[in-house]
Amino acid sequence: MHNTKYKSANAKVCPTCGAPAMRASHPFCSKRCANVDLGRWFRGAYAVPDVDSTDGSVIDTDFAASAKLFVSEPGEGHG
Repeated sequence: MHNTKYKSANAKVCPTCGAPAMRASHPFCSKRCANVDLGRWFRGAYAVPDVDSTDGSVIDTDFAASAKLFVSEPGEGHG
């Protein structure tokens, strides 16, 4: 007999509730969990944080890191 208590190693779980995912509503276990996830998207729960363009620290850090790539050491040159 097949014991449904134990999941196989390859079994995927629902990202909303953690129950085993069903093929009909993959990757969710049900239409309800899919709708809960969709509601989270609509509310902006999965939004990527915006970088404040007036904050120069991010730009300064990126610029300093990229500037190091183009600075040659003393004595190094193209002859």
